[in-house]
Amino acid sequence: MKRHIRTALTAATAVALTAALAAPALAAAPSKAPGDHNATRQAVRAAVADGVPGVTVTVRRGHGTWAATAGVGNIQTGKPRSTQDHYRVASITKTFVATVVLQLEAEGKLSLDDTVEKWLPGLVRGNGHDGRKVTLRQLLNHTSRIYDYLDDTGFQQKYMTADGFMKHRFDEATPEELLAFAMANEPYPESGESFNYSNTNYILAARVIEKATGSDDYGDEIDRRVIAPLKLASTSVPITQVTLPRSSSRAYSKLAGTAEGPTYDVTELNPRLAYGSGQMVSSSADLNRFYSALLRGRLLPPEQLKKMKTTVPSSRDTSRYGLGLVDRELSCGVHVWGHDGGITGSRSSAVTTEDGGHSLAVNLSGDWAVSTDAIIEAEFCAK
Repeated sequence: MKRHIRTALTAATAVALTAALAAPALAAAPSKAPGDHNATRQAVRAAVADGVPGVTVTVRRGHGTWAATAGVGNIQTGKPRSTQDHYRVASITKTFVATVVLQLEAEGKLSLDDTVEKWLPGLVRGNGHDGRKVTLRQLLNHTSRIYDYLDDTGFQQKYMTADGFMKHRFDEATPEELLAFAMANEPYPESGESFNYSNTNYILAARVIEKATGSDDYGDEIDRRVIAPLKLASTSVPITQVTLPRSSSRAYSKLAGTAEGPTYDVTELNPRLAYGSGQMVSSSADLNRFYSALLRGRLLPPEQLKKMKTTVPSSRDTSRYGLGLVDRELSCGVHVWGHDGGITGSRSSAVTTEDGGHSLAVNLSGDWAVSTDAIIEAEFCAK
């Protein structure tokens, strides 16, 4: 398969938008899968009615697929969303990173019991952090207690406020610079299983991949080991490419942590600010293919897949966290495996049943108020 081009591009400055969102409209591809997906259609419409600019969703069941969109992909022009949209998948990147780490373990190149210090000497230090006491397994299941750099007030002020984001959205930061935000804080307190979701863990895991393979960039290993074998033509690990591939929709944010106030077009940003915790771009069809292949054992030997699916209690009562993989129990008792992803301007989820036979991937082109939970529940629990 032709390798993805991963080069830096220049982007124009985004414009603050205050126009009212277009009325929800639904378009659906012909259904080839069992069921009429009526509940899923209604949940997608409801997300737009609740204020999300646009939604794209694709379902894969058996050998059939069904896809739909609602709302708009551009609130200035009214252009609808596409079922073929590329979008930033944010923390869904973590499953790809964890998959490569487990492949390396299967090849004998590292052990999940290795300490972070072994691979990244001296990097996890400061304010009580100690890489000699943290294992790779603890990075992948978020039990390391390492502080999340996104929680740092300095990072938030610089990159997550309206003024800060608009000024710094194209900044290039090294992994070490991002880690410095985390190391400026104390580790999370120890309690129970000590699960504390921390994006810093996956910056470190990506750096371990580079050290263990000799690659200049962890994304090269994801390209070679996952994207190319599965022929994920819409999936990439951009380095500093600030634009999205075509087709794609605009991404919107309030940049305020609420659903109030002006709406900003935040489509262009430097994904390197997320690094291994959330740097990737994909499409709903590709995400369904990836998670289905993963759960069916096409990417990992049985021993490593079992380790990936060994979970600890998470911050949500209805889910448990494995190694870059979430086990979510729905209201009807069905379990789905996958991951959520949130980045400025975008919310995504990709899940599949344990046998890989029924998958859903969805993206919301706004980052406020509405989650993807109702859409997932509708697809897997509606009678």
